[in-house]
Amino acid sequence: MQNGKTLLDTRQFGSTDMQITPIGFGAWALGGGDWVYAWGPQDDKESEAAIHHALDLGINWIDTAAGYGLGHSEEVVGQTLAGMSERPFVFTKCSMVWNEKGEFTSNLSRASVRRECENSLRRLKMDYVDLYQIHWPNPDPDIEEGWATLAELKKEGKVRWIGVSNFSVEQMKRVQAIAPINSLQPPYSLVRPEVQKEILPFCLENNIGVIVYSPMYSGLLTGKMTPERIKNMPPDDWRQHDPEFQMPKLEKNLKIVDALAEIGKKHGVEPGVVAIAWTLRLPAVTAAIVGMRRPSQVDGVFPAQQFRLTADEIKLLNEVAGID
Repeated sequence: MQNGKTLLDTRQFGSTDMQITPIGFGAWALGGGDWVYAWGPQDDKESEAAIHHALDLGINWIDTAAGYGLGHSEEVVGQTLAGMSERPFVFTKCSMVWNEKGEFTSNLSRASVRRECENSLRRLKMDYVDLYQIHWPNPDPDIEEGWATLAELKKEGKVRWIGVSNFSVEQMKRVQAIAPINSLQPPYSLVRPEVQKEILPFCLENNIGVIVYSPMYSGLLTGKMTPERIKNMPPDDWRQHDPEFQMPKLEKNLKIVDALAEIGKKHGVEPGVVAIAWTLRLPAVTAAIVGMRRPSQVDGVFPAQQFRLTADEIKLLNEVAGID
């Protein structure tokens, strides 16, 4: 224990000076409802309680983005951390901007990125963020301009380290010519394993830290998702429109969940913990971003900090998911 917090094992995060816990607090759902990628309504007090609980357990980083809830997720994180003598590492993102109607467009111009950074710092109530990331490589012709701007912000001390999210190897090579990439944030799960073929090996070779998102595929691999629950989701929950949550793909995905549950039962952990452990098995992956909306969810996924799969368990999951 240190200052009332549990000390957990940490991992070196690429070429940064940060040692981060194997799972981090994902703040996407904290943005609340009434925006295009919402998870439905969310109570801010419950969000704050979830963050405090995660930090008390020793989780030492939070990942958010300007776009989550049209800035609201950053506001919740900022309000929760305000006044803390020792705050966790805070990561956020730019490139998704919105108008007064809440409609998103992509912008990587120098002026827009600088404006986004200032707005994020204001919402987070911070003088700097530990990691600033390009959320999506759109518009593609402008990624060099956007990346050069992130490099400027790093030199100015507004951000400590810079990274990219959802970039291909080719796009990473393009921006590498301007400034080193400290991190990549890609989707990675038993439902979406594509990055392990080329992208993860490239990151390992270039000492780019990797924090994967949606390791439980947005709740689909938690063991708590059923066709009935999906049907009764709030109308503003984006998952209603994701093919992975609908037949015929849902049938295959629920078979993966059955395998996760079988393994989890042997070890006394939830299926979601097993799903997270699968993403952490490769040396290229530093850590996983795990969405946590309430303290009980924090408790449910927390064992993923230490739980690891055997070779036979990995083989079984790969076979069920059809992964080579």
